[in-house]
Amino acid sequence: SAGGRGPEGPFCGEADRIAAASRGKELRLTLTPLGPGRPQALVFRFGMSGSFRLCPAPSLPRHAHLRFLTRESPPRALCFVDVRRFGSWRLGDAWEPGRGPCVLLEYQAFRENVLKNLDDKAFDKPICEALLNQKYFNGIGNYLRAEILYRLKIPPFEKARTVLEALKDQEQARRKKNSSLTLSKKLKLKRDNPDLLELCHTVPMEVISSEKKLFDPDHSDNYTAFKDWLQCYLVPGMSSLRDHNGRTIWFQGEPGPMAPKGRASRKKRAHLKADPEAPTAKVTTRASKRRSRGAENPPKLAVKEEEKEEEEEKAVTDRPRKGRARVRRKAAATPASSEPKAPVKAKRSRTSARRGTGEA
Repeated sequence: SAGGRGPEGPFCGEADRIAAASRGKELRLTLTPLGPGRPQALVFRFGMSGSFRLCPAPSLPRHAHLRFLTRESPPRALCFVDVRRFGSWRLGDAWEPGRGPCVLLEYQAFRENVLKNLDDKAFDKPICEALLNQKYFNGIGNYLRAEILYRLKIPPFEKARTVLEALKDQEQARRKKNSSLTLSKKLKLKRDNPDLLELCHTVPMEVISSEKKLFDPDHSDNYTAFKDWLQCYLVPGMSSLRDHNGRTIWFQGEPGPMAPKGRASRKKRAHLKADPEAPTAKVTTRASKRRSRGAENPPKLAVKEEEKEEEEEKAVTDRPRKGRARVRRKAAATPASSEPKAPVKAKRSRTSARRGTGEA
């Protein structure tokens, strides 16, 4: 489409067969011609809103930036849909060189890559920021890091090297202690007491292996199932802070020693659990109007929009609310009376005399 941000490719021949493979946050499509010709590949990054959909060709979804048509009659279209246009694709079959092994499909290589490079300066940062470094945690994003740290009760702003070196020591001690156990008992112990790197594999696996298809963008029920699956991210009662990169991290308890200075953690209001029949005051701020319009967004964008709107609402309404509170307190301190009061004689001050007013 004209709005697509990826490069054009030399697509020739009548038809191709498409195969797909994923690695971390990237997806590679390989197009093999059914006739003569050599295969070619495209590597995709999805951004916040990118996805593939198979739909009837006459009724394409909006923002379908790349389309592969079937030979059926009527044809269908496999579309790369990206509302926010943060996604991209490039020609060639090479993965991005700066990304490490996939947390899902290359778990052992991923684990070794982290533990053997703990002297890297990337681990001088808080653990919540290190978890978004795709050189070591390829596939972990914002909601996954919150869920992983919450399950282990690790403060998000604890130093990453401190957390991971302790994990390395625990692993060595566990090997010595469990050397006499059978394999089944060792597996049970690991399953009942997972460490951080193991959860980087098993938590995203819960999402993609769920029978409810938590990320199907065409069904609002699946968005509800995704919200029910979340234990920390955007959950009412949890605290949140912006990290040093400006990304919001959700957590419970203390933030940790490396928390950004001058930023107080705040708790998400439990408005999702409120009684829908309870009377509420009418709000006419800009943020409320934006929030009402945001309710019409597709379900898969609602999590991101909710977080953004809450930030904007707080920024817009804090100052006026303080002003109104002062006015209310002043009004409460001087109640109105319908009976006339006798004039009170007061000493005339110099200031009032200059202004021509002699009453107190």
